Amino acid sequence: MLAFTIAAEIGAIERFASPEKLAGYTGLCPRVNQSGDKDRRGPLTKHGPRYLRWALLEATMHALKHPAYSERYQRNKRRLGKQRGAKVAQIDIARKLTVAIWHMLTRNETFAPRGATFRLAT
Repeated sequence: MLAFTIAAEIGAIERFASPEKLAGYTGLCPRVNQSGDKDRRGPLTKHGPRYLRWALLEATMHALKHPAYSERYQRNKRRLGKQRGAKVAQIDIARKLTVAIWHMLTRNETFAPRGATFRLAT
């Protein structure tokens, strides 16, 4: 169900020239305010489809069970602390999955994260 939701919300992958463009479309990037030599980062922009963000965060919760993503999640969670570490680490993994989705759809490949000892999808 999540895959169908993500595919329906993204639409034609050709609209996005790079994985960063797709990540920006999802709204999982921090808000940036720049003026002169000042650079301030804020909360998530939350622009783009709400159900796409929901589906990516749900997919993140399933991806955390795999060692390829759980180590990065735990490392970021510890680094950022108890207050907001878990949520920020989840967003980091969701952006990483967004990049993987872009590569899978543009290259017509199956999902195979780096460090996986077996194929996760057929």
